[in-house]
Amino acid sequence: MTLRAAVIGAGAMGRHHARVYAALDDVDLVGVADPVAENRDWVERRLRVPTFDDHRTLLSSQRPDLVSVVVPTQQHLTVALDVIAAGVAVLVEKPIAATETEAQVMIDAARVADVVLTVGHVERFNPAVRELKRRVDAGELGRVFTVQARRVGPFPARVRDVGVVVDLATHDLDILRWIVGREVVRIQAETAQRIHTAHEDLLVGLLRFDGGAIGLLNINWLTPTKIRELSVTGERGMFVADYLRQTLTFYENASADAHWESFGQLQGVVEGNATTIRIDGGEPLVAELAAFAAAVRDRTPPIVSGEDGLAALRLARAIVEAGERGDDPAWGGP
Repeated sequence: MTLRAAVIGAGAMGRHHARVYAALDDVDLVGVADPVAENRDWVERRLRVPTFDDHRTLLSSQRPDLVSVVVPTQQHLTVALDVIAAGVAVLVEKPIAATETEAQVMIDAARVADVVLTVGHVERFNPAVRELKRRVDAGELGRVFTVQARRVGPFPARVRDVGVVVDLATHDLDILRWIVGREVVRIQAETAQRIHTAHEDLLVGLLRFDGGAIGLLNINWLTPTKIRELSVTGERGMFVADYLRQTLTFYENASADAHWESFGQLQGVVEGNATTIRIDGGEPLVAELAAFAAAVRDRTPPIVSGEDGLAALRLARAIVEAGERGDDPAWGGP
């Protein structure tokens, strides 16, 4: 079954969505909508598909089966509701919406209309992170102690409507919550505004998960090189995943097995072997959009649900508030 796909929003990220849909098997890119003529011209020249200045015209004339909404965050709800009202499955780029209330409205509308709603937390589809998740779930680390995310790089002039927490940290909040498999029960955060004219561009955050695992966030737009790294430390050692290079390394706690055999629990930490784990690389966005198409085709739940998107946004908003107050606010979970 060949699905008809469309993209609403043809800026930098929207063009990537269009490019991937055009290359996917069993998917036809039938149209792209964007009010900016320059963006439509790019799509027409590169992909040779119909373009529209109004997304509602695209929906009515092309009748797609699935749509990516890749517009500014403040427009997510309005555009997504138009797609849902047309009975079309929708992927909304992260963050799911500008506010938690808007996110819940979107989730409720999709549920009532019985259409697939997923959120573009693309890092879940990074091959290195997926392999790390598989190994953590298989118990290769034993009990998880800490999860640390470092996502830093230069300032992106294109981002004006949100700060670094909502724009970047939502990636890592989703990943940390997914890896640990528990909800956050306490948040501490320090934020700063150094370059951005309206929002924070630096975050150092500390999360405590139900069950005791600790999450650490180092996120900023102030570093002159791009780093995307995730580390997970547990009883048996530490995994380190590099998102950009798609590598995964395991650093062994050489004393773990011996102590478990003798005492039934961890008694010490000793440096052991470092093992590079083979990863079959691939573009995460290709995997994400292929999974979206599969969920629509097979009528199965998406890998990233609307509720997942709301959970990440809720955590991001709580972190922004904690940074603004400079205290240790209570966090009661979702």
